[in-house]
Amino acid sequence: MKYYVVAGEASGDLHASNLIKAIREKDSAAQFRGCGGDLMRSAGAELLIHYRDMAYMGFWEVFVHLKEVLGNMKRCKADILDWKPDVLVLVDLPGFNLRIAEFAKQHHIKVVYYISPQIWAWKKGRIKQIKRDVDEMMVILPFEKDFYDKHGMDVHYVGHPLLDAVSRDLPQREDVRNFKTINKLEDKEIIALLPGSRKQEINAILPQMLQMVERFPQYQFVVSTVSWLPKELYDKYLQTPVETRHGTSLQNGIVCVCDQTYALLANAKAAIVASGTATLETAMIGTPQVVCYAGSELSYLIAKHLISGINYISLPNLIMDAPVVTELIQHDYNTERLEKELRLITEDDQNIAAMKAQYEELYTRLGNGSASQKAADVVIQAAKK
Repeated sequence: MKYYVVAGEASGDLHASNLIKAIREKDSAAQFRGCGGDLMRSAGAELLIHYRDMAYMGFWEVFVHLKEVLGNMKRCKADILDWKPDVLVLVDLPGFNLRIAEFAKQHHIKVVYYISPQIWAWKKGRIKQIKRDVDEMMVILPFEKDFYDKHGMDVHYVGHPLLDAVSRDLPQREDVRNFKTINKLEDKEIIALLPGSRKQEINAILPQMLQMVERFPQYQFVVSTVSWLPKELYDKYLQTPVETRHGTSLQNGIVCVCDQTYALLANAKAAIVASGTATLETAMIGTPQVVCYAGSELSYLIAKHLISGINYISLPNLIMDAPVVTELIQHDYNTERLEKELRLITEDDQNIAAMKAQYEELYTRLGNGSASQKAADVVIQAAKK
């Protein structure tokens, strides 16, 4: 059968690639095409558009790149009609994918949505569109099924696919010295910096993270980079003079490790993490963290106005409905607050122990794994109908 898959960022690419692998185990003749990233390509999908050309964060940022967004949407729609898939699989990315779902439904193409848009947080009115255009919805958070039940839509709770990814890809907690030797790190404990996987995130979040280097000289700061973004994007911050309490200095001694997020987190004393899937990955690996988010002021104000009924933005806090990790959002994401919170997760043993205990409870709430296998069954059955 022919499966057209659309994912629009790093986490979507990861989950889509694992779904493709699971489908292929059950359907040896499966063909895959769509939009996504290197992981999807490695799993055997032919890509029309790479997600690095699709992932825009924030209202203002999408508006600025509206021409590219609409162009990608037009190309995707035309490609779907030309390829004639048995089923369309949409992975997160609601601003783009819900429009693709509407188009597919108009052309009598089966639509399966994997990883529900966060309509429980904002744009609850989208439930009507989802009920109209989506044949099968799969959710990965426990409370999402309750939300859909209340709105009269039967959905599939498959558990969180990160359980599969982390348990499979995380090596045994590596010998720290070996990890340091391979990556040419200093013989100090590590603070991991995860500034996100999109250009806008790097530009908005990484500079503030780097302010901690001078304030915590006893640690080695390591930036987690991704291969699909240009090295120059990181270098412009790592090689630029910055103002410190002791004058102007260069960001010397900072090392980047590329595409080694799990290994880095497994060997880190603590982490500063951009809000997103990485916050849940960090929790699953058991590394104390501070979560941060920053964007354009306009996008922040719009989001603040639209989002209702939730108290958190990070996945660990949302799932537990409690402040498991500290969130520093927009104006709270400043040097003084970040320093204070980083000290709490590196020096306060009681605070560290409490966070790790909540991580353990979080893990048990996410299901028993096999999300990709369960999702594959739903997709294949939909394709056969």
